[in-house]
Amino acid sequence: MAKRKKRMKLPNNFGSIKYLGKGRRRPYGVYPPVTEYGFHGPVTPKALAYTETWEEGYEILTAYNMEKAGKIAVRRGVFIDRTPTFSEVYERYFHEKYYSSPKKLSKASMGSTEAAYKNCAKLHDKQFGQLKYEDLQEVLNNCQLKHASLELIISLLHQMYKYAMKYEIVDKDYSAFLYLPKEEDDEAGVPFSDGDLRILWENQGDPVVEMILIMCYSGFRIKAYTDMVVDLENRCFTGGVKTKTSKHRIVPIHSSICSLVANRFDGSSNLLSCSAGTFRNRMYATLGRLGIDKHTPHDCRHTFSMLCERYGVNENDRKRMLGHSFGSDITNAKYGHRSLEELRAEIEKIQTPEICC
Repeated sequence: MAKRKKRMKLPNNFGSIKYLGKGRRRPYGVYPPVTEYGFHGPVTPKALAYTETWEEGYEILTAYNMEKAGKIAVRRGVFIDRTPTFSEVYERYFHEKYYSSPKKLSKASMGSTEAAYKNCAKLHDKQFGQLKYEDLQEVLNNCQLKHASLELIISLLHQMYKYAMKYEIVDKDYSAFLYLPKEEDDEAGVPFSDGDLRILWENQGDPVVEMILIMCYSGFRIKAYTDMVVDLENRCFTGGVKTKTSKHRIVPIHSSICSLVANRFDGSSNLLSCSAGTFRNRMYATLGRLGIDKHTPHDCRHTFSMLCERYGVNENDRKRMLGHSFGSDITNAKYGHRSLEELRAEIEKIQTPEICC
C-alpha cells in the first residue's frame, strides 16, 4: 500500500491540517491555531473547512493567516468554504434520486422536485455549507406561491440535507427547523350535514366510515393521521402537519369515537392504515355507496370546526385544537396554556346524532 506523501512542516501558530482517515470524500480537516487550553492540554478549535487534498487545506490556512494579518479580505463562502453550491448539491441529489436509484419515480414527482428547486433561486449560487436556518426560512417567508408550493420546497430541502449529510457535505440539518409561514390557503370546504353524520353513525362498523367519523370529531388534516401518536390511556391524539402552530398539538379523543380509535389502533403511527391518497379514494367510493354527496377528507376538518361552533366550544380552544394561529393576539399565542382535561371539557360539549335524537 502506497504511503501518504510526506508534507512540509507548517510554521508555528499557522494552524494545522489533519488527515481524518479513509472513506471520507474530504479527508483533510483544516484547523486554525490553538488558542485555548484545558485541563488535559490544547483544545482543538473548530475546523475552518474539510478538503479533498492537503494542498487545498494549505491554501485555506494561508488565506486565513493573511486575513488575520490584515493583508487581504476573504469573502466567506466563496474562498474558504470548499463545499459545493446549492445548485451543485441539487444536481447530484437529483441524479441519484431519479437516475441512479433502482426505484422508478414518476414524471410528476420529478416535475415537483424541479419546480421546488426553481423556487429556491436565491440559494442557487450559495455554498451549501454556508447556508443557515435563516437563509432557508427566508425563502419560504418571501415566497408568494400557494401553500402546496411551500410544502414542496420544504420537502426538497429535507431531502437535499439528508443527501448532503450522507456524503459529509454538511454535518447539521437546518431544514429540520423549517415551518410554513402562513395558514393553508385551500381551506374552502363543505362540512357534512346532520343527515350525513347520522348515516355515517349508522354505518360506523365499516372501516372507512369509522375513520371518517374519527376525522370529523378530532379535526386533524388527513396527512396528520399517517404519523399520529395515539394515547389510549390518556385518551388523546398528538400530531399535526403544515404550520408551526399546528404541529405536535394535543387533541382529546372525544368519548363518542374512543371505541372506534381503539378498534383501528394497531400500535403503528398510521391510523389510516394506508396512504392518504389511497384512503381518499376509498372514502369517495364509500360515500357514493351510502348515498352521501362527495366530500373531501378536508371536509371532515370543516365538520369538526362546525361542531365546535354549534355546541359552544370556547373559541380559543377551537383554534388550539384545529392548530390555527392566534395571529396578533400575543396573549393567547404566547401565554395561553390549557391542560388536557380543560380541552377535554370543551370537546365533550359536542354531541352526536344519537344524543340529539
